Amino acid sequence: MKNYVQAGNVITATAPAGGVSSGDGILFDRLFGVASTDAAEGEDFELATVGVFDLPKAAGAVTFGAPLYWDDGAKLITTVASTTSGDNAVAGIAVAAAGSGVATARLRLVI
Repeated sequence: MKNYVQAGNVITATAPAGGVSSGDGILFDRLFGVASTDAAEGEDFELATVGVFDLPKAAGAVTFGAPLYWDDGAKLITTVASTTSGDNAVAGIAVAAAGSGVATARLRLVI
């Protein structure tokens, strides 16, 4: 194909205000991914958009197969799709159950 660019599993993005650290969940409008590298504000970094990651989660249990969302204000994975302040971005699907006392959720990223 003449118009093929890349698989898109990892893309180059520009770090937002405050920069990013490797392993951070990052949201650009509706594109959610995980920073593969550290970068200061305005620097390019690699954003993983495919894969399975452990990310910090909000309080509450997560069941296997549940849809998961990114609460960008709290910087946490949640099972709540929307709140009174707006919609949370789709982040992925839970690939492991996590009890309410567990600090992380294991999810497969989805676009």
